[in-house]
Amino acid sequence: MVTVWHYYTENDSIKNETLPMKIDPPLGYEQITPLLKNHRVLLPRAEETPAIFHRLHAMPLSLSEFEPACRDYPIAFVTSDGGKTFNAVVVLGMQVKQNLFILTDGMWDRRSYLPAYVRRYPFCMSRVTVDGKPQNERIVCVEEGALHDSGKPPYDADGQALPQWTVLEKLIFDYEQDLVRCESLCQLIAELGLLEPFTMKAEVDGFTMQLDGMHRVTRTTLEALPADPLCRLMAAGAMEKIYSHLLSLDNFRRLLNRRSFFAIKPPNKQGDFN
Repeated sequence: MVTVWHYYTENDSIKNETLPMKIDPPLGYEQITPLLKNHRVLLPRAEETPAIFHRLHAMPLSLSEFEPACRDYPIAFVTSDGGKTFNAVVVLGMQVKQNLFILTDGMWDRRSYLPAYVRRYPFCMSRVTVDGKPQNERIVCVEEGALHDSGKPPYDADGQALPQWTVLEKLIFDYEQDLVRCESLCQLIAELGLLEPFTMKAEVDGFTMQLDGMHRVTRTTLEALPADPLCRLMAAGAMEKIYSHLLSLDNFRRLLNRRSFFAIKPPNKQGDFN
């Protein structure tokens, strides 16, 4: 369950205001700030994909996105704390800082599923650290670069949410709740010892493309699970997510095909990659 600190206006105070508060930006975001009711926000145009996503080779995936995402992207599990916790991500390229779903016009490939991580931008929710202590609460934030006098306000003069913000707010909250559910699923999968590390490596015209730090479900371990842990997975609704993940791994071949399609000439150095 996600606990959210309420929005506040320019003259309102925030909980624990006397203590130093730290808000870390999510992957790809530059500098975020808590959303104020009097903010005006520049929203991305429908025909553009924000530049921050052009160089992301992976991005977080929420639980309900496994099925639509597995048709287009490899789904892998990653950890940033030595295996204590895991998260699910969609893989977007065969090399660090390579997003093969950004086309030559700067748009995300319209034939592919657009992750909610992109659709919620420039908003996000962030965990909060107060006086050096992580809090359970999260706060709605916005990319500072999207704040501008010519932007659109989320609230009217009376502090009531405008229709466009109501839609975005639901997406932000639903996505965050779904990320929490995904974290719980990843924890269960890891707890049952189903994950193994793997590396994707390909040679293209003498150039090596390689991605490390990923984990996948081991089929043999899954098939050998005793009845009780298997029942735990089924009760948690994990089996369909696991099979979506396993089916998605074949999309690494499609990533390589995309690289070949977009590369007009064979790359001969690291900087030649998208």
